[in-house]
Formats: sequence, C-alpha cells, structure tokens
Amino acid sequence: MNINQMMKQAQQLQAKMAEMQEKMNQVEMAGSSGGGMVKVTVNGKGEMKGLSIDPSLVDPKEVEVLEDLIVAAFNDAKAKVEAHVSAEMSKITGGLGLPSGMKLPF
Repeated sequence: MNINQMMKQAQQLQAKMAEMQEKMNQVEMAGSSGGGMVKVTVNGKGEMKGLSIDPSLVDPKEVEVLEDLIVAAFNDAKAKVEAHVSAEMSKITGGLGLPSGMKLPF
C-alpha cells in the first residue's frame, strides 16, 4: 500500500468518525435498577439526560438505598451506551487492525 492510499483511508476514517460522533450525540440508552423502580437515561456522551424514581422509594429513612439504586441504574445505562459505541466503532475500524482496547474518538 502506498502513502496516497493510506492518506485516502485516513481521510475516509476521519469522515466516518465525525459521522459516528454526530450519531452518538443523538443516541440515548436507558438503564434501570430495583426491578425498574429507578430508571436513568444517558446519551452517547455519557451524560445523564433523565431520571425516573418510583415514588414508593422516596423514604427519608432509606436515602442510602435510593442513592445506591440511582448509581446502579446510571451504571447500567452507561454500560449500554459504551457497548453501543464499541459496536459502532468496530463497524468503522474493523478492517484497520487497531489494537484492542484502543478507544477512538474518546
């Protein structure tokens, strides 16, 4: 492969990465805990966009339980986003032979 082909592939990859980043800005994944009593929505950037708490969980004596459930729901949603981003990334970089664990563009 000559340098011109490599440069062309790099430009194509850059364009695909920009397109993927734009798509990821629009992706939202929901995670839950407590049998669905706490739900968190996270966007493709990992930012929390929504939170839903079943009113039965709101007990001043059980604040720690609620806090743990929120953290668990957020982690569930974030893991789903990361899996989605990883799958989309492998579609783009599949033929490039990048080292495993290399995270582009993040």
